[in-house]
Amino acid sequence: MVRKHTHASKGPSQRQLRAGELVRRALADIVARGTIRDPELIERSFSITEVRMSPDLRHATCFVAPLGQGDAAALAAALTRVRAYLRGQLSREVTFKFMPDLTFEPDTSYDKASEIDRLLHSPEVVRDLSGEED
Repeated sequence: MVRKHTHASKGPSQRQLRAGELVRRALADIVARGTIRDPELIERSFSITEVRMSPDLRHATCFVAPLGQGDAAALAAALTRVRAYLRGQLSREVTFKFMPDLTFEPDTSYDKASEIDRLLHSPEVVRDLSGEED
């Protein structure tokens, strides 16, 4: 029996998930220390919500979200400017065969969740869910 492996349907491996969480925690510790000297990041509160690792663990996509109000895209751009510093600090925190290249993306999952919540509470959906007729 021949098995076909389709990578499109599979999620990340346990190895990728563990490495991603390790990188996320280490980056959160680095940020919490307050040693980043970029003017846009000083005194700015944000969260690294998720880190997705590539299968070979050489690339890490870090999703960031500002705490409170703020532009997530500008935050991601500011972190991209200091990624060499963050990568150097990360190399002191975690041990990998190859230190992953960091990419920062704005986390839009909270926006999507609030949009879905707004849609579910709209009068049309509430009417349809309650079974009322027009």
